[in-house]
Amino acid sequence: MTQQSLDQDLSLDGRVAVVTGSGSGLGAAEAVNLARSGAAGVVINDIRSSDATDAVIADIEAAGAKAALVVGDVSERETADAMVAEAEKLGGLHVVVNNAGITRDKMLFNLSDEDFDAVIKVHLRGHFLLTRNAAAYWRGESKKSDAPVYGRLINTSSEAGLFGPPGQANYGAAKAGITALTLSASRVLSRIGCTANAIAPRGRTGMTENVFEAWDESKGPDPLSPDRVADLVSYLASPSAAEVTGQLFVVYGGMVALVEAPVVEKRFDAEDGVWDRRAFADAVAGHWADRPKDKSFSAAEIMKL
Repeated sequence: MTQQSLDQDLSLDGRVAVVTGSGSGLGAAEAVNLARSGAAGVVINDIRSSDATDAVIADIEAAGAKAALVVGDVSERETADAMVAEAEKLGGLHVVVNNAGITRDKMLFNLSDEDFDAVIKVHLRGHFLLTRNAAAYWRGESKKSDAPVYGRLINTSSEAGLFGPPGQANYGAAKAGITALTLSASRVLSRIGCTANAIAPRGRTGMTENVFEAWDESKGPDPLSPDRVADLVSYLASPSAAEVTGQLFVVYGGMVALVEAPVVEKRFDAEDGVWDRRAFADAVAGHWADRPKDKSFSAAEIMKL
């Protein structure tokens, strides 16, 4: 898709984007798609420079955008600082896509301190640092102009943060935290005209190579291609999504599901305003008597999408 073929409300003409973890996989697809959607510049990031990052830069430039690479760990403050600085050199900061992540999958009783900390650090702290820096940048720009500014934050959560997989306590906790972080950001950023949303993508990448079976291309387009996720990201980054904020989307293939907030299943009220332990136990037991045994706060229904 060329910039000229895009409707104005979908074009990122003149905008500059930052995409973390974009040396390959989902991040690379997102970065290139943003360039093809008309972005003037795209800052990519990876833990190291490689032939893969060179290829992403080449694809961005082939789409007509300027490109810059920031090598560094997203969980380190200086990396977030450098990404914002590079975006400013390209013309400002308008779109942030937090994508970088790692996995250290083990059952809870085998999960080491180090494996828990590493996943929380890269995912949750990594998201926080750039989210905070972008919010500060946009607030500063809004103060300068005394007007709303263009800002789009797209964070990468996961269905794991909604249903609690037994072998990913660290990953699920980090992703649930990212969703909460995004909601907080959406409330703050809405005051200055910016949006913040989270996506829970399914995609065939290096991180998921042991999860999904290989695709037979004779069957047609791969439903788990990262390009499907990148299309949604480019939409959320566009002017068309100005009213979409504080939302969580599950996306893969030709399906995008808007996830509704949790609802209250049952409210227990004490008759005299203070619960007696016995009375409360009896009230809960009465409700549990006809309740499905496997029902919990886990949003397991989402895995049926």
